[in-house]
Amino acid sequence: QVQLVESGGGLVQAGGSLRLSCAASGRTFSSCAMAWFRQASGKEREFVAAISWSSGRTYYADSMTGRFTISRDNAKNTFYLRLNSLEPEDTAVYYCAAQHLSPMKPVPRSVREYTYWGQGTQVTVSS
Repeated sequence: QVQLVESGGGLVQAGGSLRLSCAASGRTFSSCAMAWFRQASGKEREFVAAISWSSGRTYYADSMTGRFTISRDNAKNTFYLRLNSLEPEDTAVYYCAAQHLSPMKPVPRSVREYTYWGQGTQVTVSS
């Protein structure tokens, strides 16, 4: 089992920045992929970014590249999502997720491939 707890959401003006945190605990997650998804009201949950815990390699949804940055702090068992140049369209509940990876398997990008989820944190961007 892996437990995930998000923090860092809030209300921000367009053009502003936020840093979301996801604290992980439980079983060893050195073989995990850690990811961020978001879900706007009335829309499906979508992939934002992922990071391999062991290698630190990062992956982004095409539309998120450049404004968002995923990172991790091994010592704190925490990974982050930095959101820059926020737009009202970025308003959503942001979820962190984790999944143990089999060797040679690529980092997943779909909701159904992740087993462990945080409770979500609301990000609201005002215009």
